[in-house]
Amino acid sequence: MGVSDLAYGIYERRLAKRLDPAKLPRHVGAIVDGNRRWAKGAGTNYELGYKAGADKISEFAEWCDSLGVEIVTLWLLSTDNLQRSQSEVASILAAVEDLMDRLASEQRWRLAVIGNLDMLPVESAVRLKRAAESTNGLPGMRLNVCVGYGGRQELTDAMRSLLLEQAAKGRSLEEVATTLEVDDIAEHLYTKGQPDPDLLIRTSGEQRLSGFLLWQSVHSEFYFSDALWPALRHVDFLRAMRSYALRQRRFGQ
Repeated sequence: MGVSDLAYGIYERRLAKRLDPAKLPRHVGAIVDGNRRWAKGAGTNYELGYKAGADKISEFAEWCDSLGVEIVTLWLLSTDNLQRSQSEVASILAAVEDLMDRLASEQRWRLAVIGNLDMLPVESAVRLKRAAESTNGLPGMRLNVCVGYGGRQELTDAMRSLLLEQAAKGRSLEEVATTLEVDDIAEHLYTKGQPDPDLLIRTSGEQRLSGFLLWQSVHSEFYFSDALWPALRHVDFLRAMRSYALRQRRFGQ
């Protein structure tokens, strides 16, 4: 072990030790950005970049679980990503499907697939749902995997679901409009029944949310890391946790 590795280890342990468990987030979301750029920098193809990104997800979930985080929501494939070449989308889906199968086989965390699965190939949607369902009822941390997800798409689907539900009850549009409340919409989101994210992390140096959890993130704290997702280190994660713990949350007040 070199001097730099030793110093890194000392710094990492010091960071972890100084975190106050009472001030850590309950729900952490992450935009796993930078897989293609990491692959380009490593001189390899994007397929291996997506595989490396999928491997980092398992590691990231471990880090969150070790700090007592209750819910982790990760954005792996957006509705915009589905417009990429067929071969690239297939590579992303293959990495996600293999990841879900591996996580499901470990039976450690409750898995959920979040997004409009009707936008995916039928075989992929079935495989992802089957993996998630095999973890139903497991105790401990919940891991939401966002695939075919877009913030605008989620709101569109939520409103469609709400209107169809109300129509089935025989209510007119005028009746729905005059009685509609914020909570009525929240009950039709992909994350219904879950608390909103406390902390949202985005890697790769991009400082925008791109519609991630558009409704749910209204009071979230944001943390942007320059690290590309596959290269994210434990110390980078701990810095995000420290940043959150030092903030005074106001919830819009």
